[in-house]
This record gives sequence, C-alpha cells and structure tokens, in this order.
Amino acid sequence: MKDSKGQILYVGKAKSLKKRVQSYFQNSKGHTPKVKKLVTHLKDFDYLLTDTEFDAFMLECHLIKEIKPMYNRMMKNPQSFIYLVINLNKKVPTFEISYDPIEGENVFIFGPFTSRSTVERAVNGIKECFKINCGHSSIKNSACLNYSLGTCNGVCLGGSALKEYNMIIDKVIGFLNRTDMSLLEEMEKLMLSASEQFDFEAAAKYRDWIEMVKSLTNKEKLIDFTEQNHNIITVEQLEKNKFKYFLIHRTQILHCELIEIKDDSYDQLIKQIYLNSIDYFKNMHDQSSKDVSRDEIDEAQIIYSYLNSKNCKHLIVPKRWLHHTSTKLTKELQKLMNFSK
Repeated sequence: MKDSKGQILYVGKAKSLKKRVQSYFQNSKGHTPKVKKLVTHLKDFDYLLTDTEFDAFMLECHLIKEIKPMYNRMMKNPQSFIYLVINLNKKVPTFEISYDPIEGENVFIFGPFTSRSTVERAVNGIKECFKINCGHSSIKNSACLNYSLGTCNGVCLGGSALKEYNMIIDKVIGFLNRTDMSLLEEMEKLMLSASEQFDFEAAAKYRDWIEMVKSLTNKEKLIDFTEQNHNIITVEQLEKNKFKYFLIHRTQILHCELIEIKDDSYDQLIKQIYLNSIDYFKNMHDQSSKDVSRDEIDEAQIIYSYLNSKNCKHLIVPKRWLHHTSTKLTKELQKLMNFSK
C-alpha cells in the first residue's frame, strides 16, 4: 500500500486480495484508529502473485524487514516470542521482559520464549526465593515496603545488600548462559533445608520456583528444530501435474522451482530435486550449536509451521545422503512423491 508520493505504507499478504482490500474500506466502525489513519493516506497498490502461500509468507517477511513500512510497525501484533533482558549498565540491574529488546554493551538478552507468563513466574520465583523483590526501582534513603515484609534484602538502601543483589544477578546470567548452575543448587539447598525442618509449605514453594526457573532453559520445539541446522526438501502439489519444491537450509531458502510433470511420471521431478539437492546442500556447513538469532525468528516460525502443515511433504536430508555413491536420497524422494496417501 502506497501514499500519494509513492512511499510504501504497508505490506501484507492475502489468499483473496479482493476481499482483503475491501476489508479496509468496509465495516470501518470496527477498525482501529491506526487502520483508519492508514486508509486516509492510501492512494495506490502494488501486488505480487506467488505460487504458494508459503512463498507469500516468506516474501512478506523479507519485504517488511527490507522496507520497514511505517504501518507494519504501528499495527504489529504482540510477537509470539519474547525476551528476558538484564541490563548491567543500571546501578540496580533489573529483569525486563521485551518483544523487541535493544542490544548493547553489558546488556544480556535471553530467549526467545513463547510464554510471557512462564518467564514472569520464573523471574518472580527468583525474586521471592532470594528475597530481592524490591519495591523501588533505584537506591533511596528509605526502605521499600517489601523490605518490611521480608521479601527485599534491602537493595533499596545500597551497601552490602546491593553487592549481594549483584552476585545473585551474576548467578542468574550464568544459569541462563548454562555456564553456572549454582543458582539452581542454592534453590535446591533451600528446599531441602525447609523440608528437613518440616516446613513443607515453604519446601513446596521452593519446589515450584525451581520448576519455573528450570523452564527458562527448556528450548521451544521450533528453536530446537532450527538449531539442528537441517537441510530440508519440501514438495507441494499445486495442480494434478504441477509441483513446487524448496531446498531449505536452517532458515534460508537456497533454491525453489515450479515443475510440471508429464504423464504422471515423477521421474523428472525426482531427478531435478536430487541434482539440485546435491549441488546446494553439499556446501552447507554444520552450525548445529549456533543459537537462533532474533533476525531468524520470523523465518524459522514460517518454515516450521509450513513443515507441520498439510500443504506440503518434506524430507530432512542428512549429510551422508549427499554423496554421489549413496542411493538413499533417491529412494526417500521416491517415497515422498507418493501424493496419493
């Protein structure tokens, strides 16, 4: 969508372009103020046709990142993924939850996580367990209310309490980086101590807090799958004899092609996919230990959803199948082409 000067205001995708465009001009009472404002500036459209919905999702994603249209940013829904941020540049480092964290020196960003409530519960568990639930956002001359309630160690007053607080923050960072498990060990000791003193209510609280904190290190299925750095072949049947296949490495589409076969024979399609798979995948380096970056999240989510949809069939290709002497890839492609099932 463009304004009178040709500036791109918004990028979107739709199965039915006509219905999507009409929706912006009909039932305007239900529109948000941002949509109403967009319509007043809208003067022209450009459109691009894609072969598949997957093409459209990926194209939309790339165009938004490249062009950064104003209304895509303004109308952006809350992201599926959130991040936990600890900023050591502050005199009293705090836990912050953000959909779009800003990177910087001494700023630690952890995630992505899919559940905001899980992260919030884990952070609250750490604060309650180590009594760092301060009611003030900075050091003041007076203690906060939580200090009198026994849930704040007095960080708001500074001094030794602030040093203790910073030591706990360092342990949290080490735990989330998987380099220091002392945070969890201390929580388990507190739970055991409460249990030995027959304070089972406190022990149960520590147990729950431990489970919440552990959940921060449990990778989401999408993240775990992406970090495995797969070489993937997808094939989607568009018409009886028309297919589109994609060669994907991690979150990058290496190659895609639309092919129309003759006489219901898959041999041509299998041969084409096989040759291009060998050519494109053989030079891909294994980066299985590399964390999924924030820039990869959108593509990873689109690809993962596509693989788990009914729109395509897919095949994960191990390196050992890419040797010219191996017949495994051809056999697996022959199985994959059985679209009658």
